[in-house]
Amino acid sequence: MASCPAENQEDIDQSHFWDSDGVHWDTHRIGWAIAGGCTLLTVILSTFSILSHCRNYQNRNEQRQILRILYLPPVYAIISFLSYRFFRKYTYYSLVEIERTANSFQAITLSAFLLLLIEYVASTGAGQSVHNAISRKGKSPLPFPFCRCRFRPTKLYFMYTIKWSVLQYVIIRPAASVVAIICEHYHVLCEAEGFNYRFASVYIESIVFVSISIALYGLIIFYTITKSELQGRRPMAKFLAIKLVVMFTFYQSFVFEALEGRVIKETNYWTETNISNGLNALAICIEMVFFSAFMWWAYSANEYKSKTNKKTSIWRPLWDSINLSDMATEITGSLRFYWSARQARRKGASAHAADQTARLEGQRQREERPDFAKAFGLYQGGGGGSSTDSVTRQGGEVDHSGQMRGVREERPEEGYAYEEGPSVGGRG
Repeated sequence: MASCPAENQEDIDQSHFWDSDGVHWDTHRIGWAIAGGCTLLTVILSTFSILSHCRNYQNRNEQRQILRILYLPPVYAIISFLSYRFFRKYTYYSLVEIERTANSFQAITLSAFLLLLIEYVASTGAGQSVHNAISRKGKSPLPFPFCRCRFRPTKLYFMYTIKWSVLQYVIIRPAASVVAIICEHYHVLCEAEGFNYRFASVYIESIVFVSISIALYGLIIFYTITKSELQGRRPMAKFLAIKLVVMFTFYQSFVFEALEGRVIKETNYWTETNISNGLNALAICIEMVFFSAFMWWAYSANEYKSKTNKKTSIWRPLWDSINLSDMATEITGSLRFYWSARQARRKGASAHAADQTARLEGQRQREERPDFAKAFGLYQGGGGGSSTDSVTRQGGEVDHSGQMRGVREERPEEGYAYEEGPSVGGRG
């Protein structure tokens, strides 16, 4: 595989932000200050939002997922600031943060959002069960573009399929980032080269794109059939708070890349790729301020506040939010279900094969049964004519079961002998 061209200039700016001559306010350092200020503001807003849930931790199953979602803006902002500050190592930060399609942390966020929706829907069903909540749902068509296909939410496999469609992203996205970091170390990733088949980036991006598309499609399917159960929970605002982060960062990265060589020109210290990546990181830092405020409203802690205004400790909620054992349980549960279903199908196929063998053996035995004349001791003493003919001469006929119908009780014609045998009408 070909080696990547250099993404950084050989010359390095040796000046400092502060020195004996004062502050050097060039364009890069102005962006550095803006990125740092926006990151700090995002962290402050998100901290207030997170602490409000921690101090009113009344519903563990729901609020642990909300806390995971609220971590999204500060994590993006901090890593984007580091990407801007240490631009020569931008690729390493972007593999953990956002580049092209999504990031590793977003995989956890999307899964947390699905599990939160499941908890909302389960609360409307008998026994706090999501299966009971959707048991009244009828057969429905899939969302675009598979509108011609239909599914039945009441089937046992439905919830397992929905969970796995989203949770698979928790496995694939981090694995893809690890592979990408290894490829970057050996200079074969080459994100700056775009969709060039000679480098690893195009293959990793394709896998991630398919994975996140499946995850988002699973979320859309679950939302479309549970809209009535989610009323009053701001489901659309909650979904947009997550999805808009991806959309903004995804599309703006393409815009900055398209401007390379046209509007964005390299300098003595920064290549076109350096500048494009820096602008993308700076934009993310600014956007996260607004998204952190939006999430504060969409995922409000007011509905969890106790009537007695009793506050809870912050340590248990924080531990629950970073403890991903519930996601691991869901993943292994889905895999166990599919494995059991596969084993059941194999056993069912074996039973079906055995049943078919028995049927064929029974058919063979029926074909080998003696005909009517043999069964009743009628044999042809002279020449010509089959045993069936002998019966027909008696005015009878043989049905498909080997029975004789309409036989006259008389001695057979000349040329035939009669032997003792079972009475007429018996089965051969």
